[in-house]
Amino acid sequence: MRSLSAVLRGENERKPMAARDRFSKKLTCPQCGNTGFAEASEDDQPSRKHPAFRIDQLPKGFFEQKSSNFQETYIIRCECSRKFPFRTLTEKTA
Repeated sequence: MRSLSAVLRGENERKPMAARDRFSKKLTCPQCGNTGFAEASEDDQPSRKHPAFRIDQLPKGFFEQKSSNFQETYIIRCECSRKFPFRTLTEKTA
């Protein structure tokens, strides 16, 4: 338990957690055409060094090959064994 003086000075206050920006993205395998929507999220705080990107749910037939803090280097594998990044460098961001 903190002392009253620590509370009044604002010491040891809990810092709020960074909000997460959640979004869906349609994945399409360039080899077999398998499609589905992935649910993903990343920190919604521009001052961070990396966005802490995370895929919360992959559609049926897609698997995580290599996780990353960035969409462009997060690698997905389709059930046909084709590997591709979650977002290519040429894709526009929302």
